[in-house]
Amino acid sequence: MHDDFSVNYERVPAQAEHLAKLGVRGVFVGGTTGECQSLTTGERQKLFEAWGSAARNNRQHFVAHVGHNSLPDAQALVRAASGSGADVISAMAPTFFKPANAEALCDWFVEVTRPAPEMPFYFYDIPLMTGVTLDTREFIDLAKERLPRFVGVKFSNFDDDMLQACVRNKGGSASILYGIDQRLLHGLSVGCHGAVGSTYNFAAPLYRRIQAAFDEGDLDAAEALQAKSAGMIKLFMECDYLPTAKAVMALVGMDCGPVRPPLQRLSPASLDQLQRDLDAMGFFDWAVN
Repeated sequence: MHDDFSVNYERVPAQAEHLAKLGVRGVFVGGTTGECQSLTTGERQKLFEAWGSAARNNRQHFVAHVGHNSLPDAQALVRAASGSGADVISAMAPTFFKPANAEALCDWFVEVTRPAPEMPFYFYDIPLMTGVTLDTREFIDLAKERLPRFVGVKFSNFDDDMLQACVRNKGGSASILYGIDQRLLHGLSVGCHGAVGSTYNFAAPLYRRIQAAFDEGDLDAAEALQAKSAGMIKLFMECDYLPTAKAVMALVGMDCGPVRPPLQRLSPASLDQLQRDLDAMGFFDWAVN
């Protein structure tokens, strides 16, 4: 954002380059951290255009979030994603008139994806934000039958039993991308295929070390690193998570501006305290390098 809360599309190439330098191989554009519900459909379409070229230039996979409460707007976002060169589309459930069950949600996504049925699709399961809690494993079974390019789930759901059911469903046939940063190690241990998270925007090196330690079988090192992530996120939650995470982007040299109201930016005093707290925990030593 610019300081007047308008979208700063010109900042996208620098952000893409920043992520590439941190080793991030894919971008999930316009999700929760991207404040999608605070943007107009037109703004989201322009954001897809900006990221289309930026992702290509940095050899990053580009997932476009097209979720919306309005079917015509969601379909317009699908068309924009396709036109911008997105590799994949994803959508959370509608958040006002909510689907009652997995079948109703699948019906909705059949209509949403109709303008580009050839594009791979991930369901973005985030019940804490949408208020939609359903049987995700059942949804996967239905989607495999009815959505031609259904790939899997971006699983930002704290239901661990459901996570494991989805990972193991039909021999792990669906791709599960884990969306709870402070529990990445757990997601890897149960068989998730990858991860999407807000703190990867600035702390990707930490999470890459967690994954490397896990791959090498060094669980003690992986757990110690994961504990650092959990402590960092606990601090963010105490400060007001999303505005804090966005403020950290400026602290690591990739200023993305303020959050848009109704979210509130941190006060100067809060920013000073955040800097001191991050210094005290060694954040700039173990998270961003």
